[in-house]
Amino acid sequence: MKIIEENQVEISDLIEVKSAEYLGEYFIQVVFKDGFHRVVDFKSFLEKAGHPSIQKYLDKRKFQEFKIIEGNLNWNDYELIFPVYDLYRGQI
Repeated sequence: MKIIEENQVEISDLIEVKSAEYLGEYFIQVVFKDGFHRVVDFKSFLEKAGHPSIQKYLDKRKFQEFKIIEGNLNWNDYELIFPVYDLYRGQI
């Protein structure tokens, strides 16, 4: 057998954020393109981050200013962004 073409598609290429809703504190409900949804708690990540550009999102007003751009959940024009597959698994 001879393989003529191999198509390697990563699962992260197939997963996109469709919508997201702030639920309070540091919880965001994320709905993905395939219909799966998960509530993600960002508090631990933000508290452990040592960099001031990340810790500033402990300000809940700033934290709520996320946008969905090209299937990704991000803050301030990609200043803070998480791999979409990690959000899907709930492991940030």
